[in-house]
Amino acid sequence: MPVETLSAFFAASVLLGLSPGPDNLFVMMQSAMHGRAAGLRVVLGLCTGLLVHTAAVAAGLAAVFAASEIAFQALKAAGALYLLWLAWQAFRAPVDAPADGRAPRLAGWALYRRGVLMNLTNPKVSIFFLAFLPQFADPARGPLAAQIVLLGAVFILATLLVFGAIAWFAGSLGGWFGRSRAARRALNLAAGTVFAALAARLAFVQR
Repeated sequence: MPVETLSAFFAASVLLGLSPGPDNLFVMMQSAMHGRAAGLRVVLGLCTGLLVHTAAVAAGLAAVFAASEIAFQALKAAGALYLLWLAWQAFRAPVDAPADGRAPRLAGWALYRRGVLMNLTNPKVSIFFLAFLPQFADPARGPLAAQIVLLGAVFILATLLVFGAIAWFAGSLGGWFGRSRAARRALNLAAGTVFAALAARLAFVQR
């Protein structure tokens, strides 16, 4: 593919990553709650989900999914319920500081799994990829599937850079939240509210 096409696609992907949406809000809140490293794991999880969406578009599976109202509604319901569960977890999160004074962290790769599930249970991502990626592909340049995979890789790179920056800066607030009981309570409340709002938004979204 021409460098000009890839450059234009990369710029569009960066702008999309910067525009307010469920994924970057999710990264920001989780990074502030659990720290910079945990936020970066969320980003890796979201990008893993994007790999699946890219493969689905390249294989033509997303077109089948977009045409099925039952599949769309089922995945939408699963995503909304998952976000409601995250909201409930945030509302119930402890506000008392651990003995070492640090903010509580989720063990292992729990936040990575959250990122994967958050991305995969959002049917709008699959439909967005189906509509967005082929606009930059050209059958005259070779197999469309290979071009879609390349465009998906560029989109994931842009997402890593933008969301990684969000996680890095939001995670710097973690130390302050770890030292303030009132701040942790406010953050838990804000996170729960954001997750509940995202669940409502997803529940009422249309194709």
